[in-house]
Amino acid sequence: MSPPADDPSASPSAGPGPQFVERMFSGFAHPGEVRVPPAARPTAQPFQPLRESTARPGAAYRLQPQTRAVRVHADSPAIDVMTDFCRVAAVSIRDDATIDAAQRTMIAERVRALFVVDDAGAVAGIITSTDLSGEKPILLAQQRGLRHDEVLVREAMTPADRLEAMDLDDVLHARVGDVVASLKVSGRQHALVIDTGEPDASPATRTVRGIFSLTQIARQLGLPPQPGHDVARTFAEIEAAIGAA
Repeated sequence: MSPPADDPSASPSAGPGPQFVERMFSGFAHPGEVRVPPAARPTAQPFQPLRESTARPGAAYRLQPQTRAVRVHADSPAIDVMTDFCRVAAVSIRDDATIDAAQRTMIAERVRALFVVDDAGAVAGIITSTDLSGEKPILLAQQRGLRHDEVLVREAMTPADRLEAMDLDDVLHARVGDVVASLKVSGRQHALVIDTGEPDASPATRTVRGIFSLTQIARQLGLPPQPGHDVARTFAEIEAAIGAA
């Protein structure tokens, strides 16, 4: 499921006007304008080629492995386990796509949740791997007389107005354990993080700055990945890890 650096605190100032641009790219001075001789204009430092080398005989190159997520504990800052959409692109799918397309997208992007967007690009909801693998799609198909691959994402997703969301300001002062406690109370594996401090923020339209994922938290706590996705078991293992921390 769009966003979203870090947070600009002010709108950029207006750029140069058309007359200024025209003068920059024209070689003629306008009436009444004092033209600066070329020699008097400040010159930038010339570009310098960087030093290069080749491998010595018998030497080899190796690729840099990807940096793993920061290892955390219960008292670590909550922001350490938040997927920040200023740094990582949010993965989304159209609300009129099929649930089979959603599953293929999750596999391709290696995520367990997608933001669902409408024609205007607004977040209509979120769909998770649990939504796709549970009984919900089967029941929807039976109730509507559809094949499984005809069920649409909008029918299986959790609508935006039912999503739990946390304020970024609260998250910045919270701990990982606080986030786990919040997810347990809501009974969900994901929670949105909303940035209400933006200049154009309004109650009607809120910017999704990031997302918390139970799976991501478990991974950063050092828990081994599960072959299946048992939410209750994941909560139990996280609580055990936090208690032992």
